Amino acid sequence: MINKNEKVLITGITGMVGSHLADYLMKYTGWEIHGMCRWRSPQENVAHLIPFVNQKKRLFFHYGDLCDFISIQNVINKVRPDYVFHLAAQSYPQTSFTSPINTFDTNINGTENLLEALRKQSDIDPWIHVCSSSEIFGRVSKDKLPIDEECSFHPASPYAISKVGTDLIARFHAEAYKQKILTTRMFTHTGPRRGDVFAESSFAKQIAMIERGYIDPFIKVGNLNSLRTFSDVRDAVRAYYLLLTKDPIIGEYYNIGGSYSCTIGEMLDFLLSLSKVKNIKIVQERERLRPIDADLQVPNCSKFKNHTMWEPQIDFKNTMKDLLNYWRDKVKKNTNHLVR
Repeated sequence: MINKNEKVLITGITGMVGSHLADYLMKYTGWEIHGMCRWRSPQENVAHLIPFVNQKKRLFFHYGDLCDFISIQNVINKVRPDYVFHLAAQSYPQTSFTSPINTFDTNINGTENLLEALRKQSDIDPWIHVCSSSEIFGRVSKDKLPIDEECSFHPASPYAISKVGTDLIARFHAEAYKQKILTTRMFTHTGPRRGDVFAESSFAKQIAMIERGYIDPFIKVGNLNSLRTFSDVRDAVRAYYLLLTKDPIIGEYYNIGGSYSCTIGEMLDFLLSLSKVKNIKIVQERERLRPIDADLQVPNCSKFKNHTMWEPQIDFKNTMKDLLNYWRDKVKKNTNHLVR
């Protein structure tokens, strides 16, 4: 255990990344961990942590909403954190096409609400991680690969636009108000607890349902040609911890991502190779296609790696195996799952 007697606030603690970050901090630090979540947030990802919350052992949940400034102020005044990991967001690019205003409100206004509330709590001065996204780079030409931090923004979805706003707001607060903020542009990260609205998790879920005989042997897909670089969520949260504890520099911004790149179709082929059912057919559905897509996502992470010595440790194959087994366990326990 290290760094005892310090407090951390995680927004979005019930999400995939937030829950894995809580796991990491529980294991490797002595910090007191506070999670902010909406009253209606599903708690499935943190179910294993609920006993600690109930017993008030190092882990505490607080109700707050990024779109409600007063609720954020109340949480910050109560917690008085030394570190803040801002992970909460409307994080589904496909959903942002049908709910752009909600996406902008949550991700842009919500980030401003949080940072302003922290700024106005004048007796604290926490280190703050604001999670942007690789989606801000959007449509990148091949000659700009791998993508470094200075690549121009060309967002390809309302979600990506909202993350451009998140990114710029964070950097503005660091420069204008000297808040101790660092920003990350995390490339595709996945693993257990990944939401089923994301391609690899949707595929794994469908395979698990096919294996149990709950649906016919057809995988519904969107664009299989996009190139992605995959990392494991458990490597991602370790990177986030190092971001705020390894000689952090106010106002810095970093690309973070894995080392294995492949198309969505190649990723699907690997998942299918793990299936107990053979000859599963692939069916492309129009509604799963975005109007435009960020087709090339390959990061240059040398800036972050050189500063923190971070390297991904979990390889692509193990990440995909863990993801598929996660869905196999979920489907086995509950037969009522939507295909998304």
